Amino acid sequence: MTTSGAHVDQGIEYDFHNPAAEQVTMLPDPPRAKRYRTIISVDDHLVEPPDMFEGRVPGNLAERAPRIMPTEDGHGAAWLYDGVLMPNIGLAAVVGRPAREWGTDPVRFEDMRAGAWQAGARVADMDLDGVYASVNFPSFLAGFGGARLQTVTEDRELALACVRAFNDWVAEEWAGAAPERLIPVQVPWLHDPELGAEEIRRNAARGFKAVTFPEHPERSGFPSMFTRNWDPIMRACAETGTVVCIHTGSGGSLTDMGAGAPAALASLVFGSYALIPTSVWLYSMLPVRFPELKICVSEGGISWVPGLLDRLDHLLRHRENPAYYGPWYGLDISPSEVLQRNFWFCAVDDPSAWVLRHRIGVDRIMLESDYPHPDSNWPNTQAVFQEQLRDVPPDESMRISWQNASELFRHPVPAAVQHDPEAF
Repeated sequence: MTTSGAHVDQGIEYDFHNPAAEQVTMLPDPPRAKRYRTIISVDDHLVEPPDMFEGRVPGNLAERAPRIMPTEDGHGAAWLYDGVLMPNIGLAAVVGRPAREWGTDPVRFEDMRAGAWQAGARVADMDLDGVYASVNFPSFLAGFGGARLQTVTEDRELALACVRAFNDWVAEEWAGAAPERLIPVQVPWLHDPELGAEEIRRNAARGFKAVTFPEHPERSGFPSMFTRNWDPIMRACAETGTVVCIHTGSGGSLTDMGAGAPAALASLVFGSYALIPTSVWLYSMLPVRFPELKICVSEGGISWVPGLLDRLDHLLRHRENPAYYGPWYGLDISPSEVLQRNFWFCAVDDPSAWVLRHRIGVDRIMLESDYPHPDSNWPNTQAVFQEQLRDVPPDESMRISWQNASELFRHPVPAAVQHDPEAF
């Protein structure tokens, strides 16, 4: 494997080789941000560390479990998983490096800011940024929705062992290192929904508050959201209060932009990708069958939500037409009511959306930093949201900044921190 060449996915050409990325510049620590409000970030990421699977996979499978290998040119690192070599994508961790050096080139751990993959360093970076608590998703190895970890190999015994090892590491070494600051998110077992439901319950009992789930599981070879296949897992989530997080970009591929479309176009429209999977999950009727189900749309922004609500309300005009109103025909609840009952949304940089916050629902909006990705507000999360929320009344601002997230993820915030963001 080399770091040169291009990769084409859904008509978008990603140049794996950025010459500037061969130069590694680690910027000095930023000054500690001025804190204006208490913040819980509901979308950040951890980069799977090189020792994640060591001692956590049964001995007969350990040799085929993921392990880090240097790339042929020595400039990067890749995961070797059951004979398949996968690059440690550089864009998974760019904070602390100048933007000119960002690229998809495989990157070594020593060329990342330590907060990307070490819990103690992450908490230190949260302190610099003024973020009290953080919800953390997987990165490239597992995939945002956890599917890659169990589809790269055809050995389901190995895949299940690696999924469990991933979750064990999160519980013991990541969130376990700072349980008051890091909110644990589990990877689901997708091949067998009954066993997957058992895993949800087992993990809920040991402190997991959320599960990441692929937006479009059929793109990874699993059954569609429009089947009853996923009912056991969703029932377990509803019964345990486990939040189902559908992370934008977890669907396996992005929308086809046409041949030759530049990668920059995908970055431009990234937020809009959340609209379709949200609509799919809504029309799957899962939140109707399981009214207690909590669904968080992660890294999707909030600007598109009022438009979706407008369209859903428009469809009410046709509620007497079973073909047009579809699965909602004859129900006592409308799709817009279900959207505002069962779904939560995350703002990362949505300055125009705040005037429509009441249309979305003030109790349905949360904030995110997206550390350590290119879209991240770090180390300026406090300043970004101070500017964007300057006209929002204090009671609403408090709900958006931390209270909604605290309630949804059942993560308490000490009274001192609630009233004084300098208290941690």
